[in-house]
Amino acid sequence: MMIRDVHAVIVAYRSSSEVEKCASTLKESVPFTVVDNSSSREVRAAAHRQGATYLDPGANLGFAAGVNLALQSVVTERPEDVLLLNPDAVIAAEHIRALSAQLHRPGNERVAAVSPRLIGTDGTPQRVLWPFPSPTRAWLEAIGLGRLRTRRTFAVGAVLLLRWEAIREVGFFDERFFLYAEETDWQRRAHNLGWRSALCAEATATHAGAGSSADPRRRETLFHAAQETYIRKWYGQRGWAVYRAAALAGAAARAIALAGDRRAEAARRARLYLRGPRRCAALVQD
Repeated sequence: MMIRDVHAVIVAYRSSSEVEKCASTLKESVPFTVVDNSSSREVRAAAHRQGATYLDPGANLGFAAGVNLALQSVVTERPEDVLLLNPDAVIAAEHIRALSAQLHRPGNERVAAVSPRLIGTDGTPQRVLWPFPSPTRAWLEAIGLGRLRTRRTFAVGAVLLLRWEAIREVGFFDERFFLYAEETDWQRRAHNLGWRSALCAEATATHAGAGSSADPRRRETLFHAAQETYIRKWYGQRGWAVYRAAALAGAAARAIALAGDRRAEAARRARLYLRGPRRCAALVQD
């Protein structure tokens, strides 16, 4: 039995087979909405076959705006938690119930978001909790101290259950984030209001990853463009300059120290930060 009603939200883009697989485990447990940023007939058909509410914004709005479109009708006066679910993730009903149970466990009244353990399709565990990005953190990573622990962490958004009260207090997602870092920004805003995020060890979901694009270089560019947006928002122009310098220094050092594909990857990242991630993203963003 669910502790509270849950409504799932899937933001899709040209991924009808993934939507079908993801939604097939939801239809017997929770109502869900599919927001189709690709206006695809195949995605529409898959959503309808699985009993979803289907929303077509008519354009690729990005993840944050897609989520907000669904939240406008989901987050009402009636308490209902929201499960954000990537199309390339699958979670069974009993694990959704485990997430709900942890979110509403006594003592967790200020937990805004909870994630299950994430496992890749090859069985490899994926990291769920990460420190909030910052210029200081970027320099720690550049000099090899990025593993230092911090209590200021967020949960990745592949599968994330958000508390109704937190959404009402924190608000919707910031639509300046097209893809990536939107859940980081939301949890940062929640953290500043006294909320926190958590990992539910009793729940597990499968997450294929790389579902946003088949092109790894495009994914990397969009990811770092989102990091730039996040750092500029929270730390301003000066903070971005410090962060960018750290990213350049770290990438340049790895390009010198490593070999083969890893050296090429580091050199590519250095060039990305030299040119500016958002400037580069404007050339690859649909």
